[in-house]
Amino acid sequence: MSVEPKRRAQLVEATIHEIGETGSLNVTVSKIAKRAGVSSALAFHYFGDKEQLFLASMRYILAVYGAEVRGALRAAQTPKDRVTGIIRSSFTPANFRQDVIAAWLNFYVLALTSPEAGRLLRVYHRRLHSNLVYALRQLVGDDAAPDVAKRISGLIDGLYLHYALNPSDSDGEHAEARVLTSLENEIAAYTGAH
Repeated sequence: MSVEPKRRAQLVEATIHEIGETGSLNVTVSKIAKRAGVSSALAFHYFGDKEQLFLASMRYILAVYGAEVRGALRAAQTPKDRVTGIIRSSFTPANFRQDVIAAWLNFYVLALTSPEAGRLLRVYHRRLHSNLVYALRQLVGDDAAPDVAKRISGLIDGLYLHYALNPSDSDGEHAEARVLTSLENEIAAYTGAH
């Protein structure tokens, strides 16, 4: 890896860690740069401002998540495996950790005022929804799949919020189990299977 990509990656990781420590976007570029071992001027040179640095960090988080989802979908043998893989990807150690969750929560807040963050968040939601609906159609039917997908994705978001407020109350495995239980209940409700 050449110097510039390496420095960018260090700044992205430092941003995620700093947001995780403070729980907010109230971190300075100089503090992020110091953690990354680079100058503030270099951080501004690479990213322009703190918002762009944070958006680059969210793109990185989304890329890690997307890679895990794609891997899960490739390994899936059945529609249920597809949905389960998508759910599990949300709660892996790479995705369901304090600093990443803090970044997600701040990303949602930023999306209310930043058009670029809002667009990125909408892309994430559309992909999650379409992936869930595609697999759920074969499990609960065409009509029910969009609503079930919304409930599943809402539960995932809710568990991220719950963890952010009560980190000792849950971990990735327990959060995943809650969503998988909800999935089983949804399938049973539409198929009559118990």
